[in-house]
Amino acid sequence: MTDTIKHFIDKIESLQSQGDKYFPEGIFPAFRDNSIIGYNRPDTTIFFSAIIAFTLQSISDEADTETVIKIRNICSKVIQNYPAFQNKDGLTTYNFWKTKPSKHFPNGHIFRHFEHFRIPDDVDDTAFVYLTSDPEEAEIKWLHEKLKLHANGTKHWIRNTYPEYRRLKAYSTWFGKNMYIEFDVCVLSNLLYFVFNSKLLLNEHDNASLSYIKSVIETNRYLDVPFRCAHQYPRTPLIIYHVSRLIAAFNPELLKPVREKLINDTKELLGKTQSPMDRVLLSTSLIRLGVQTERIAVERYTQNDFNGFYFFIAGLLTAYENKLLYNISSHPIFHMHWLCEAHNWTLLAEYETLWTRL
Repeated sequence: MTDTIKHFIDKIESLQSQGDKYFPEGIFPAFRDNSIIGYNRPDTTIFFSAIIAFTLQSISDEADTETVIKIRNICSKVIQNYPAFQNKDGLTTYNFWKTKPSKHFPNGHIFRHFEHFRIPDDVDDTAFVYLTSDPEEAEIKWLHEKLKLHANGTKHWIRNTYPEYRRLKAYSTWFGKNMYIEFDVCVLSNLLYFVFNSKLLLNEHDNASLSYIKSVIETNRYLDVPFRCAHQYPRTPLIIYHVSRLIAAFNPELLKPVREKLINDTKELLGKTQSPMDRVLLSTSLIRLGVQTERIAVERYTQNDFNGFYFFIAGLLTAYENKLLYNISSHPIFHMHWLCEAHNWTLLAEYETLWTRL
């Protein structure tokens, strides 16, 4: 393992909370932000901590003994927080925010007072909790069955998508009895990573979800209208990062026809982008898919290279199925960006590890 990777792991470790007013011990500080309206709040979410743990675990095989011990320690501190984000009724699904009691929009002044803004558990956080902990086989099978109950067409049909997807029985982002159905190509990629990693037999919903991913790449929608394809990750580099991770790990049969297109589109985008962090995402994706790229000098990166970069958002109007509201929901003024310095360093550690491996 290079000194650069060790440096990144040390940075990540130093940012993990030891317990304070906003962030319990083991949680990585995150902030929700909308610079257009001058909004910034500390956000007590499990999301970034779980995906940091997932990424660190995925690169730990390349690490020396000392670094492996550090990674295990970081991850164990994250995992000890999972019960606080577990379903309020004791089911083994997980929420973006604390659930007992609900701590939606924590540390805010307005949204946290309204029940309307309390979100149900979601498949994204749930997938990463399962991937980073050690669930029993019975729990894994239970979750696979539970997911069916919230797939498109089981209780509700999706409205906010293109006509050809409205009868596609793919998974929704959300659990919850009355929650609207939503397709997000990145969320589906993460969920299917869990499905393949757990060696589960694919059902109609798994295959429909793969078909959605395939279609948004084939049709160029992930290039032209990324928000319509991924409300939580509404930028093309983020979509490429998630889909390429799934393909590289498991090479699903249904996605083989779009592999070369994904590679070529990523090469083209990498040649155009000026964002330091998007360059890392796109290069990481190409390396995963077996493509040699020009090395990025990530050892020279500073916090300044994180400016303007975000990995995850919430669209405040995407929940509404009214056409007018949905049409304006893509405007940045209605988006909360989630920022996490520790996760940015994790992306750099991941890139350097994959580059060194290749």
